[in-house]
This record gives sequence, structure tokens and C-alpha cells, in this order.
Amino acid sequence: MILGDICTRGCRYCAVSKGKPGALDLDEPLRVANAVSEMKLNHVVVTSVNRDELEDGGAEIFAETIRQIRAMQPGCSVEVLVPDFQGSDGALRTVMDAAPEIFSHNIETVPRLYRIARGGGKYDVSLRVLERAKELSPDSTTKTGLMLGLGEEAFELRKVLQDLVSRNVNILTLGQYLRPSKWHLPVVRYYAPNEFEYWREEGLRMGFDYVESAPLVRSSYMADRQFRAVSDGLPVIGNR
Repeated sequence: MILGDICTRGCRYCAVSKGKPGALDLDEPLRVANAVSEMKLNHVVVTSVNRDELEDGGAEIFAETIRQIRAMQPGCSVEVLVPDFQGSDGALRTVMDAAPEIFSHNIETVPRLYRIARGGGKYDVSLRVLERAKELSPDSTTKTGLMLGLGEEAFELRKVLQDLVSRNVNILTLGQYLRPSKWHLPVVRYYAPNEFEYWREEGLRMGFDYVESAPLVRSSYMADRQFRAVSDGLPVIGNR
């Protein structure tokens, strides 16, 4: 996770600290690349807090991190899991110009629950970020994820999946929401493993290239496997 550990938003599902972030660390991309090189990683997921106080939301730091990793660890694929940059097309273009192998932005939940769950987030903005990323780089692999158990109904979830498929999102992750503390939103429902399997099959039927769906799945779960499968056109394997 780059751009510090304090988020400018107050999402009620996330355990990251909220408040006023510190100064921007311009040396961070080089340090991240050094770590990737020292560990000899072949796939890395780079994510961040929201930095709404920055004009570009931290997009240039994302782009420079991609460039530094490429320079120091050639052959390592880079996946970025970005915030919505408040819908800034310029910020999004900055990231896409650095050509990450996977561009990811989590839709998180259904539109009805945004007001209570995603402080400062807007469903239409998140959907547009995913759509615009594909427009800027038609050959890129795009990815998103949702938490299940916040109170969404099946018809709402299905509509979100339809929205995502219509924006040509390639990879979908589905996992169980778990409450970090009493301040956070309660779990409305725990899904059974067979229900996750049902939604995996539904997602594939609807048109996603790859669906990772199980109770403990998170955004970066088996991320390298997803990238290899989509890139090589391999058969979708089980998610357990």
C-alpha cells in the first residue's frame, strides 16, 4: 500500500485509519521497486489509501511506482488497485499511460448501500473509472471486486454484474464482508460456500473472463493466477 496509511475518506467497512494524511513521499516508488527486486517477485499488487487532498489523487506516484518496478525487476507484472481519483480523467490517464498489466478499482457494493458504506464514494463514478480505463487502453485487463453480506439483494448484485460486464471488465472477485470493529457496519448475512460458487458460475455465464469467488477471497487473492489465466486464455479453474 502506497501513499501513506491515513485515508481521507470514512468508509464504514474499512479498517484503514481515517484523517489528515502526512506529506507526500516522493521516494516511495523507488523503495517499493527495491523491495520488489529484493524479493524477486513476478507479480505485484500496488494499492493505496484515498488522497483526496492531492490534485491528482496520487496518480503520479502510482505511475512512477509502475515505472520503477519495471526498471528494477523486468518481467514482473504490475497490478494497480486504485481509488476513484474523484473521477478525474487526467489522473486516470496518468496511471493508464504507465501501462499496468492489470488495472483494478473495486466497486465494493451495490448502489443502494453506497450512502451508508462508502463515505465520499459514488457508484456511477466508480463504474466510469472502470469504463474509462478500458477506453484509454482497450487491450488492458480490468478488474473489480465486491464484498457480500452488507445487505445487498440478489437482484441488486446481478444488476451490478451486468453493469460491469457491459463495461468490459475482465476479472471479478467476490468475498464475504467481515466486520473490523463495532464502529463498522454489521454483517447482515453470511453466504455459504455453495452460494459463492453459484455467483462464480453466474459471473462467468454473464461474460467475465475470470471470477474468483469464495468466503475469504479479497482483491489481491491469487492475483497472479488470475493474470496468467486471462493473459494466456487458460481455462478457469476452481476458486477453493
